[in-house]
Amino acid sequence: MAAVPITLGGIPLKVMAENSLTRMASQSTNDRVLVILQMHGGNDGLNAIIPVTDYDLYYSRRPNIAIPLKNSARKMIKLDSTLPPDAQVGLHPDMGGMKDLYDRGRMAVVQGVSYKNNNGSHFRGRDISFMGGSFDDYFSSGWVGRYLQQEFAPKTYPAEFPNADMLDPLAIEMGSDVSLIFHQDGNIPTSISINDPKGFADLVQGLKGFQDQGVDPRGYPPAALLNSPYGKELSWILGLEEKSKDYAQRLYDVYKAASATAVTYPERYPFNAPTGSLNNPLSSQLQLVARLLDGGGAGKGVKTKVFLVKIGGFDTHAEQVESYDPTMGGHAALMYHISSAMQAFQNDLRLRGIEDRVLTVTTSEFGRRVHSNGSYGTDHGTGGPVYIFGKGVKPGVTGKVPDLTQDNVDMQYDYRQVYASLLRDWMLVDENKINNDIFFKNFLSGPKEEGTGNYENIVLAEQVISGVQENFVAERFGLLDCFPNPAKESTTIRFRINNTSHVTINLLDNSGKQLKTVISEEKTEGEHSVKIELSDVPPGFYLYQLKTGFVNESKKLIVTK
Repeated sequence: MAAVPITLGGIPLKVMAENSLTRMASQSTNDRVLVILQMHGGNDGLNAIIPVTDYDLYYSRRPNIAIPLKNSARKMIKLDSTLPPDAQVGLHPDMGGMKDLYDRGRMAVVQGVSYKNNNGSHFRGRDISFMGGSFDDYFSSGWVGRYLQQEFAPKTYPAEFPNADMLDPLAIEMGSDVSLIFHQDGNIPTSISINDPKGFADLVQGLKGFQDQGVDPRGYPPAALLNSPYGKELSWILGLEEKSKDYAQRLYDVYKAASATAVTYPERYPFNAPTGSLNNPLSSQLQLVARLLDGGGAGKGVKTKVFLVKIGGFDTHAEQVESYDPTMGGHAALMYHISSAMQAFQNDLRLRGIEDRVLTVTTSEFGRRVHSNGSYGTDHGTGGPVYIFGKGVKPGVTGKVPDLTQDNVDMQYDYRQVYASLLRDWMLVDENKINNDIFFKNFLSGPKEEGTGNYENIVLAEQVISGVQENFVAERFGLLDCFPNPAKESTTIRFRINNTSHVTINLLDNSGKQLKTVISEEKTEGEHSVKIELSDVPPGFYLYQLKTGFVNESKKLIVTK
């Protein structure tokens, strides 16, 4: 694998360019895209996805950093009142954007994701999650690299690439590092970095290779060395240099052709946090992904299959929260950055008409300990939650609240179960390829590594997007039938909501004109009923209307005398 870092819109990124990864996108079975959001440092999932039923135990294990359940202006946001008691959770108060996505059926949570014998090492944990292996594996390739190899018929690089059918890299990574997740055996990483799209295009057009004392203007070694390991590697790198011209111009052209976003992405955390945590590093990355995928509409965007975006700062051993307020601080800012940027990203994709194509999944090398430390922080742990976003997600919560009597969050799902499920149901990869060529084991339904039973077959995305979100929303928000109907003197209107919010119930005539407001007040999550007097309403056909948040629903009412 070789990664060629470039910069578009001020964002460093790398394009994957390696002979076995360089494929014709027209040969892919679909146009779906996977965005991987890396939370670098080990996210504290228990202060993001907060236990509700076991809140007292949660508070006792981390009293100096626990997020308030109630009686506070900044308290946890209850996620979903319809979940069973052992799965009831809330969100950090700065994760309102994720609550909105969840309520709209565009977010899922998977609890207790880890791997066997998680040792809490940043470097080893990151390598394991990127290579798609176990604690005792040392693959030189990554699971996305192996996926791409299986997805596309091979083309010889550089001789056969690029071509009219495929002008784009299959994977783009933000930043300047070369991540194992895209590697295959025998790869040679190279890098070029600049500060803006035009500057990058101008730079690579002017590349001439290094001078080798007149032997060759492009730096080729003497003929006797051409077949040596040095000669082969150097020739290959110089070939990448030549091909980067095509990458640069193509990506710059797509970037220019796409319109700027019509959505306001968040730029700064609005409350107290360390200076280095205030700016939102995800917004610019996600804007760039949306713009490249759009490309001006009508299939003009890049055909890139996988993007990797990054946000750091999760190694929160000390001062994870402010000493005077556990809802504020560095971790709160990170939760706000992810939540608000993903909300803006989904809105951006929707307005560009490409929301059906993109799914985002988070990854972090490990979670944090159940108990806090004396420095208002948390130490390296094991399991933690994974978040999945998009119109194609199967919304909801998979898994239960962790056992808070333990020091670490137990593994409920192997991280490869999550990736394998997304490859099967979102990227539409054949199960045999997933089991035999990507993860080398059946994590969809095969025997567990520890030898007790089979892995649970979890479904986290939809192979066919067909109204799953609508059904999810209808089960949590909406008007129920009133009774009686037809009605004379009065009727009782019932409705359900899934968060504490302002609710308005109106009575309308059959043309939609508002006649009276029945209630306009804040209601807690759950099912409610309200009686409406009809003695002063003439006989006829009417509508009763519920308005709360993004919900605006009406039903018919017949009044008789």
